[in-house]
Amino acid sequence: MRSSSAALLDNVLSSLSQAIGARTQHMNTLAFLKGLRFVDSFFPSGGYAFSSGLEAAVQGGAVKDSEELSRFVQESLTIGMGEREAVAVGLAHDAIIAGMLEVALSADLELEAMKLGRESRGASRQMGRQVIRLAVEQRDRHPLLEAYVAAVEADRTPGHVAVAMGLTLAAAGWSKADSIAAFLYQAATGAVAAAMKLLPIGQREGQRLLDSWIDVIERVSRQAAEQQTLRSWSPIQDIYAMRHSRLESRLFRS
Repeated sequence: MRSSSAALLDNVLSSLSQAIGARTQHMNTLAFLKGLRFVDSFFPSGGYAFSSGLEAAVQGGAVKDSEELSRFVQESLTIGMGEREAVAVGLAHDAIIAGMLEVALSADLELEAMKLGRESRGASRQMGRQVIRLAVEQRDRHPLLEAYVAAVEADRTPGHVAVAMGLTLAAAGWSKADSIAAFLYQAATGAVAAAMKLLPIGQREGQRLLDSWIDVIERVSRQAAEQQTLRSWSPIQDIYAMRHSRLESRLFRS
């Protein structure tokens, strides 16, 4: 059964859509630049230190080449984070548009419960807190970002990166689907960057892989933008993420 807050959110978003028209126009240059730095590889989120279970999968023999890497990442993009984190990004975006912080806080707590691996939870929290702490320091302050970072600092919400990114990109003026796509693309580039240290994969092969995932990211982004329920079924990725802490030698923290 849908909660009363979810029903209220639907009503608020419907009214906003009727008032300002469908949000199908391209974002303006200023909005694009405001959000771009948060998904750029130069942004100091610390993501380079995490492999999201890929290192354990490589050592366990599940991922040995680019073909198996592509399968591993696409499963994560579709039935893993595409059904979980991607939806949380969209809900956080809704929270900004509707002015309802509780929607983002609820998604944050759901993510905390659904991320089974301790290392995965810690990585997501660390990156999310880095994003939101810098986002709240922007010249154009947003009250919901300030309220969210206050809740994070008071340990009233975990501060997962998907929620932080959804809030931040929405406040910057990005559309819901674009925000989700940017989050998924960032995850994909992170997987390629980690793979280049773990497998005999070069930069050109990495770019070929990213190109092959573009249609998947676009499709998953559109689907996630329509969902309000977090779910996922990616046992292989989850198991390797949990096994990572038991590896004898590690390059990455997750």
